[in-house]
Amino acid sequence: MSIAYQVDHGVATITIDRPDKKNAITGAMYEAMVAHLGQAADDRAVRAVVFTGAGSAFTAGNDLKDFSNPRFAQPDSPVLSFMQALAAYDKPVIAAVNGLAVGIGVTMLLHCDLVYVSETASFSMPFVNLGLVPEFASTLLLPAIAGRARASEKLLLGKPFLAAEAVVMGVANAVLPAADLLAHAQTVARGFNALPPGAVRDTKKLLREAWGTAVKDAILREASYFGPRLAGAEAREAIAAILEKRSPDFSKFR
Repeated sequence: MSIAYQVDHGVATITIDRPDKKNAITGAMYEAMVAHLGQAADDRAVRAVVFTGAGSAFTAGNDLKDFSNPRFAQPDSPVLSFMQALAAYDKPVIAAVNGLAVGIGVTMLLHCDLVYVSETASFSMPFVNLGLVPEFASTLLLPAIAGRARASEKLLLGKPFLAAEAVVMGVANAVLPAADLLAHAQTVARGFNALPPGAVRDTKKLLREAWGTAVKDAILREASYFGPRLAGAEAREAIAAILEKRSPDFSKFR
């Protein structure tokens, strides 16, 4: 099982469940998450959605082998469909980040309404390190949330950070003991059962619409850079170096 889905007491929990690969996400897994988001949206009994990961990782980001698929960065690709679905989602979304979060494992948090992280969680967005550019409107949202200087540090250098800094940056709400994390997130999610759902949806809509079309535009603008870079020599060198377990050599590029 790669994506698990469970509904309990008005909460739909979507678990990225590929622990042997640190929950790296394939195209099929993105499709499953989009389907489950739709399932939760259509279920009147579901008042909130929780994302978490199985094992010791939230997600290591995109499965590198999927990068070889020409569809990966196309407008109709599974990853773009997931981005658009989460960015426009009507019901509250809560993330329980139980460990390693890389790439989209971090940028998706910018589209969650509440984010709780374990004290063992770690974060990185090594897009440039892979010869790529950031995605999921992170070049718009991260500077707005964390400030331009800190966003530049995390996106230009791919500098990792830990749970406490995620809270300082505004990426997360709170740090919790690993053993308590998921239960806490689900308890918060169940709190929406006692709130008027229409008012919650409208408030989330107003928060989202404050950005106008900027988030949607940023997702597509970043994708227009991401696709060509993914097919480029810098990304090929970076990914080959990872698969070959060596340091990349960018000395020949300018």
